[in-house]
This record gives sequence, C-alpha cells and structure tokens, in this order.
Amino acid sequence: MKAQYFPAVGAILFGVAAALHGQGDAIALHIKADQVTAKVNPAFYGLMTEEINYSYDGGLYGELVRNRNFKEDAKEPVHWQLIQEAGGVGSMALDATQPLNDAAPASLKLTISQASGNARVGAANEGFWGIPVKPGTSYKVSIYAKAAESAGPVTVSLVSNDGATTKATAQIARVGNTWTKYDVKLTAAAGAKASADNKLVLSVSKPGTIWFGFVSLFPPTFKNRANGNRPDIMQLLADMKPGFLRFPGGNYLEGNTIQTRFDWKKTIGDVSQRPGHMDDAWKYWSSDGMGLLDFLDWCEDLNMQPLLAVYAGYSLRQERVKFGPDLDPYVKDALDEIEYVTGDASTTWGARRAKDGHPAPFKLEYVEIGNEDNFDREQGSYEGRFAQIFDAIKAKYPQLKLIATTPIKNRVPDVIDEHYYRRSEEEMASHAHDYDMRPRAGPKVFVGEWATRVGSPTPNMGAALGDAAWMAGMERNADLVIMEAYAPLLVNVNPGGMQWMTDLIGYNTTSSYGSPAYYAQQMFSTHHGDNVLAISEQGVPTREWTPPAGRGAAGQPPRTPMPQQVPLLFFNATRDSKTGTIYVKVVNRAATAQTVHLAISGLTSVQPGGKITTMAASSPDDTNSITEPKKVAPVTSNVNGLGPNFTRDFPPYSISVLELTSK
Repeated sequence: MKAQYFPAVGAILFGVAAALHGQGDAIALHIKADQVTAKVNPAFYGLMTEEINYSYDGGLYGELVRNRNFKEDAKEPVHWQLIQEAGGVGSMALDATQPLNDAAPASLKLTISQASGNARVGAANEGFWGIPVKPGTSYKVSIYAKAAESAGPVTVSLVSNDGATTKATAQIARVGNTWTKYDVKLTAAAGAKASADNKLVLSVSKPGTIWFGFVSLFPPTFKNRANGNRPDIMQLLADMKPGFLRFPGGNYLEGNTIQTRFDWKKTIGDVSQRPGHMDDAWKYWSSDGMGLLDFLDWCEDLNMQPLLAVYAGYSLRQERVKFGPDLDPYVKDALDEIEYVTGDASTTWGARRAKDGHPAPFKLEYVEIGNEDNFDREQGSYEGRFAQIFDAIKAKYPQLKLIATTPIKNRVPDVIDEHYYRRSEEEMASHAHDYDMRPRAGPKVFVGEWATRVGSPTPNMGAALGDAAWMAGMERNADLVIMEAYAPLLVNVNPGGMQWMTDLIGYNTTSSYGSPAYYAQQMFSTHHGDNVLAISEQGVPTREWTPPAGRGAAGQPPRTPMPQQVPLLFFNATRDSKTGTIYVKVVNRAATAQTVHLAISGLTSVQPGGKITTMAASSPDDTNSITEPKKVAPVTSNVNGLGPNFTRDFPPYSISVLELTSK
C-alpha cells in the first residue's frame, strides 16, 4: 500500500499548522518537502491518438483533397463532382481499366466531348467540409495524370463553392499519354478573406480524355514538413509539452476485422502507393497518409518519445488469430515494425526507413502488445497471444519495456495499460484517490486512455475539474503510475465529424481550440517537478453523490448504490530537484471560494514571492468553442505573502498551480 496519504495521518500532522492559525476546523494542507514519495517520469504526460472523429484525414493531417486516390467507393467517385461551364459538355466516371498502380484499382476518367474557351469541363473536389483558402498563402498540388492522346492545358484552380470567385490558379501545359506526376503551386491573392467555402477544380477547354490517378493538395505544414500536419493543431499539441505519443490506437490499431487493422507495411513510402483502408471501427475511410513514419516524424517534431502499439492478433468483431503457428506471421510483422523504428541502415527494415527519408533510427522504450484485449471473449486467447509476442520481442529487444492491455498470469509485463472513462465529474472525482490505496506489487501502470465525459463535442469546466482531480491523484502516485494520456485527443466539430464525445481539442476546417480539459492537461504537464512530496490534508469539505445503478447478477435486479461523500478539493505537490521550485496543485470543485492554510516543513526557507496559474469559471457548464476559443483559460500572475505557513483563497470552480521558490 502507499501509506503517506491518509486523512487520519493528515489530522495528526496538521495539529501544529492548524493551531498556528487558530483554525482547527479549517481546510489545512501540510507538505513535507523533505519526504520524497516518488519520482515523476519526465515523459509522464503524453498523447494518445487514433483515427477517430476525423482526427487525421480532415483534421491533423495536412491533406485537403478527400478521396485523393478515388478508392473510397468502388462504384462512384465520391467527393468529386463533374463541372460543365458555359456550354462545355463531358462526363466523369471511375475506370478500372486504367489504374495508376496496385494501390488503387481505378482512376478518374474525365471525358471532354465539347469544350472551348470558357466552355470548360472539369472535376471538382469538395475537400473535408470545404477547402480552406487563406490570403497570401501558397498551396502545393500534386497530380498523377495521363491522356488518351497528348492533351491540355489543364487548369488547376481553387474556386469558391458558388463558382463566382477564383482564389488561385495555375496550369499544367500538357498531359502526355503515360502516367506522369505533375506538381504546381497555387497562391491565393493577398487581402482576400479566409474561407472554407471552396473547392479544387481541374478543368480543360479542349475535347479529349484525361485520367487522374491521384490528386493531392497541401497547405503550409508544421515545420514545413512534406506530407505534414496542420500548424494550428500541432501548436496546440506542442504547447502541452507532451513526453510521448501512443499510436496508432486504440480501436484503429485492431480494426473491426483482421483485414481492416492498421497494416503498417501498407502505410509507408510514397503516399500515391498507399492503398488506404476503411476505418471500420469508426466508419469512415482512412487514406493512410498518416502512416508509421509520419507518426514517428510527429514525435520528432514535438520532441516526444514514440510509444508503439503493435497488432496482437485480435480485432473487435471477435476475429482473432490463434496463438502458435498461426500467429507467427503477425509476430514477425511486429518484429519488423520495431526494426523499422529502431534499426540502423544495415537491417532490412532500417534500410527501408532510410529509403523512406529518415536515415537515423528512432529511440524506442515502450511497446504495447494489442489494445483493450479484455474485450476478447475467448478464454486464454490474450494470455497465449501476449506470451508469444512478449517472448519474441524480449528475445530480440531485451531492453524494451512491454505493455499488456489487460491483466495476465503467464508472463510479467513491465507495464499494464488501464483505461477509465467516467461519465460525470463526480464519478471521476470519487476515484481520484484510487491509486493512493493500490498495492505496489506487480507491473507499473500506464493510464493510456481516460476522460471525464461531460460536454460535447469537447469537455466543459465540470469535466476539467473531474480530470484535474484524477490527474492530481495520478501525479501523486507517480511511483506506480508512470504515464498518462487523455482520449480521444481530437475532434472535427463540423456536422458529422464526431463519433465519440468528449474530446480534448476541437477544430473545423479553418480554426481550432483547446477545451477547458485541454488547459487542465497543459497546466499539469507544464507545471511539475521531478520529486513528489508527502502531503496530507485536513478539513476538506465533501458533497454527497449517489453513483448510477449498476447491473445486477444474472436474473437479479440492478444493484442499488449507496450515497457517498466526494471531496470538493484535491491537492498534490512536487518539487524540482534542480531549481527548488515547489508546485502545489489545488482543485476546487465547490461553488464558493475556499480558504486553505498551507504549511511546508523540511525546508530552510520559502520565498515570499511566487507565481500562480489559475483557470476558473463562473459555472461548471462554461466551455470553449470555435467562436469562443478561450472563454475558459488559465491566467498566470505574481503573488506575495508566501512562506512556510500562509493562507490562500482559491476561487470557485478552479484549478490552480502555485509555484514557490524554496531552499
């Protein structure tokens, strides 16, 4: 058990501090700075990601063309429309007789029967809820095309959806009769208004036949990376200073079927040769533009370490690979994937990574075997699959730490991944002390997915308060919990963009914002030391809460839960061993300000001046949105009157981090 955090102990420790202030029944907090109870993993706070809520295509991934290889629908060129302007006549259809390559079985055939001058025929792509065009911005277009005979010119334009305004235009002078890649640059005029109400148009003013095999449109990307990511969302992520990225999922790793799992070998190399696949776990098409190397580049761009999840032979519709010889190809696939990440150029897959554009190996410390295999209903399935993959990885890469997705008995994993989705602030807060009471024997814990699910499409302040209570507990127990990641990370807030509520960061085609829960994550991630300090409390007020009714045993009525008292305040404290800075986190869920007496022992001195970062709201229902992106956000200010004993008021519905300079 973890013994340093009990209310009874707090009452004893607080006798001196409370008497000093003459406030025996007040809220009191005692921090013992000379008692370090845990070390905080530098990569404690991280990101969990998967293709859900249009997180990649239509979200973080920079590509603006939807259905760029014409594969989303086998019969129709969905998200493409025929354009016939000023008397031009033509037709458009998928053509399976003229594929660009093996990755896509058909191309888009554009037949121009009648055209001249302004009487044009073309194909227009609608993008993901429109194509954003910003003034003075340049866009890169890449097109694979061929003609029945030499044809052209092909005009490439960004045009308003009503057709009235051409925002940018360029030409491909001639298209030959063999598949060829054509690159052009489109630059929008300065001074125009930014808008998402646009389409990409490829048009021709002479009769003929042209096939398009692949069409891509990229805006400027974060750090100007080719095939890169949207800068505004990446900056929100960068501001969290995450220590790791868990990828590629989540259910996206497994797929509903083995066929639709994240098949990493199909996600590397030239994007025009990536087939894409149906993300059937969340019911939309994935281009696989965000492939294995792109995840690793994302880690590099944000200075995160990769936490790689490998497919473990189980998919969500209870499709599974039997452990033993049947699983061997998937074990080899996992070993190949690790080699792609970590191998040097002398290895087969390290050489392939170098060919793909990244000669240097990536540092890898953690590998997760599967995802949420507790849903596998076949007795012993995960035990057998995990053991086989575990043994193979440990034999070749003994330095790697391996993560199990559910408890197992036949091997000892280095870490176990635990997921918690709580449906109310009270429920999350009621569990905030769970890890205080947890036995320390067994694997370390990675809380790889969790969230207070209040608010849609993104969490409100009430959810952020529940999250902060939970994070205070995780950080306080950093000897057991070594990493955490909120999920889901991203959501496209356009109509139809969300498959799961509640999500940390929201965006539409042109704008993005962090939710109150995002700022809670940011505050915790950017304000902590490496040493957890012993802490105890006294006089914390509570609020009665009755959990929702649970399921009864077979043939029995639902269980009637008993009311319980849930604290309204939560605390923890850490210290930076190099600078001496003490970070005290205080979460006030109450509707009124709370006065807290703080006593800090085990130090030579505490300076009277410091800083406080506070996020507060007038109501737990307050939230952020596209139109009010920072309605609820942290504010940092200087404070005085600090010391080894002091009193501080904390606002209602608030999360605060107090920074003290100590010796």
